[in-house]
Amino acid sequence: MQIVAPQETQASRMRPLAVLPAFFDLNGRKVILAGGGEGLVWKAELLAATGAEVEVYCGPETGADLARLAAAPPAGTLRLMGRTWSQEDLSGAAIAVGALEGAEAEAFAAAARQHGVPVNIVDAPQLSTFSFGTIVNRSPVVVAISTAGLAPVLGQAIRARIEALLHPALAEWAAAARRLRAEVKARLPMGHARRALWRRFADLALAARTAPADADIDTVLADMPSEAGSVTLVGAGPGDPELLTLKALRALQSADVILHDRLVAPEILELARREARRMLVGKAGGGAHCRQDDINALMVRLARSGKRVVRLKGGDPMVFGRAAEEIAICRANGIAVDVVPGVTAALGAAAELLLPLTDRTKAQRLQFVTGHAKSGHAPKHDWASLARDDVTTVFYMGAATFAEMLPHMRAAGLAADFPALAIAGATTPRRRVVQTTVAELPSQLARMPAGEPCLIVVGHCAASMPAAQSVEDAAERLAVLA
Repeated sequence: MQIVAPQETQASRMRPLAVLPAFFDLNGRKVILAGGGEGLVWKAELLAATGAEVEVYCGPETGADLARLAAAPPAGTLRLMGRTWSQEDLSGAAIAVGALEGAEAEAFAAAARQHGVPVNIVDAPQLSTFSFGTIVNRSPVVVAISTAGLAPVLGQAIRARIEALLHPALAEWAAAARRLRAEVKARLPMGHARRALWRRFADLALAARTAPADADIDTVLADMPSEAGSVTLVGAGPGDPELLTLKALRALQSADVILHDRLVAPEILELARREARRMLVGKAGGGAHCRQDDINALMVRLARSGKRVVRLKGGDPMVFGRAAEEIAICRANGIAVDVVPGVTAALGAAAELLLPLTDRTKAQRLQFVTGHAKSGHAPKHDWASLARDDVTTVFYMGAATFAEMLPHMRAAGLAADFPALAIAGATTPRRRVVQTTVAELPSQLARMPAGEPCLIVVGHCAASMPAAQSVEDAAERLAVLA
């Protein structure tokens, strides 16, 4: 088996963007608004809310709504110019917005471009150099959603979801952060400790339903984190990124360094903080891998240098994930260590296949066993316990050694026709399932795809896989049942 050193990996490149999300600071700056109609009133209110000095060119027949808005704008100033626009009006403007049509819209857009002014023509993206997104306003927290003009109703639906998530009090919390910034900067250097404090602040802000009181701010400042590094063992689950826990997501988004196994899905790594270093430590059954001693030494070295290290493992780190060794080495070196559990592969696969692992009449016991000993061969199990017919046994890492274990289980009384399943790539689009008996399973395992983690389930439940897992339904579920 090839031994490799930990390898630095890179975050995936940014996917193509239809538009660049950017935010203009318009406070005190000149903005030109021209045209008429209901869209003009909404754009006038929106632009004035930014603190801009908005000049509205719409002719003398100003509507009542626009007149009321000009008398009491939400911020900034809003001047009704009482005439239509001219080329000279665009000089020195920060942006220009036109609620215009036809030739006049084209002329306005051309004049703005001539003056080097970003321009938006309402409902005319072909004439515009920027667009307005759907807005969630908790200013100074502002969220804008764009569908590049292709699906405005979808944008509105997304906005409704976000509106429900963000309590109105978040605006006051964000304003409090502005007041806190100077004190935090003076107390804590740039790096992990400062990020940890702001994470604590964010947790309080997102959980709150009222504006922050002085006691809330005191709590944040009193809980100043240390510069000491730490290690967090995080379970990435069996493969599907949607099975990642919220706590695991928070750990990934606060990590300085992520030491990840080869089988962790790229989509899960994409959820991590973009600035975090990623290092592949090559743990994949039967393939090239890093020595555990090298991984341990790297964890300790990084944590001692003050880094927040996430050791990211497939499934659950406490189930055949060598967590005991990594916890022990951290404790021996005085390094803070904690564990974020994940959905272990057996439970993820069972849920995906609608396969209860226990049953009141047929399986009162569930056991997880490894098929891979330190020697590389099958472990010496209590074969009688594996031969019981009232038990569901799930073998991890057993594809290569099941043929070696089977004679021992048969000698202990396991029937040749006892049901068995093999599942490769559970919870991923690459999933493959073989439903058979224990006697036939060794030959069937050769059909499983190389490189995918493979679970073996032995028990009555293996014979009761629902009809929804049939060959006819497999295409829809991205699986093949043989």
